[in-house]
Amino acid sequence: MIRGTSLVSTEWLAEHLEAPDVRVVDGSWHLPTEERDPKADYAAQHIPGAVFFDIDEISDTASELPHMLPSPEKFSSRARKLGLGDGVRIVVYDGGNMMAAARVWWMFRVFGHEDVSVLDGGMAKWLAEERVVNDEAVIPRERHLTARMNTFLVRDWQQMLANIDSGREQVVDARSAGRFTAEEPEIRPGLRGGHIPGSRNLPYSSLLNDDRTVKDNTALKAAFADLGIDTSKAVTTTCGSGISACFLALALDLISANKVAVYDGSWTEWGSRDDTPVVTGAV
Repeated sequence: MIRGTSLVSTEWLAEHLEAPDVRVVDGSWHLPTEERDPKADYAAQHIPGAVFFDIDEISDTASELPHMLPSPEKFSSRARKLGLGDGVRIVVYDGGNMMAAARVWWMFRVFGHEDVSVLDGGMAKWLAEERVVNDEAVIPRERHLTARMNTFLVRDWQQMLANIDSGREQVVDARSAGRFTAEEPEIRPGLRGGHIPGSRNLPYSSLLNDDRTVKDNTALKAAFADLGIDTSKAVTTTCGSGISACFLALALDLISANKVAVYDGSWTEWGSRDDTPVVTGAV
């Protein structure tokens, strides 16, 4: 019912929903093309006690790039107001395919809160099992949180550029195969198609079962091994805008890979620059 410390089952959450040291978070976010409003979905129904974590607002809103990591001060301020901080176990879910929940999971780890997990299967599985939801307003009690950024978990474009020559870190791209090869257009306008030289492609959706739960560890290990990725060595994940890359980071954590970073700007940054090399076609 628990895989490591990073994934919990719906059964586990149902049993611990009223535990005094457990906090539930709805971290839903959707691609612009989905035309869904996660805040409206949350207001209509959420797991009892869950607070809404807005990935787009709890970010560096001064950046031209979407939902980039905020400063430690901003993250700490927002998390505190949501009642998320020291001494509690945070369980994050979303209304999609778990990639947004994985982003929130990663953000808490970046800022030093390790006691955070993702709900396996998310809201879809919770509802399919007819578990309790409500539309009640949640008024959290502010909780102390000291946020310190762990820069080992984050990469920027300059580091990614330097890595092309050094090859110190293996790079895995979570986008669809068509976007990786540039055979399909990018979701956001104005971006070049293709991928970072030397990167490998592992669409995050390929690691999900039909019920939107994460595949077992044997399957996860095989997926990375089939790409030629050595999970005992450093891996950096990337995607379209730093969301589904966090799902790959979660999958790697489940199989005990402990040298994993996320390229925060991902393809939205790399593909929009004119000083970053791009490769098209299959690897």
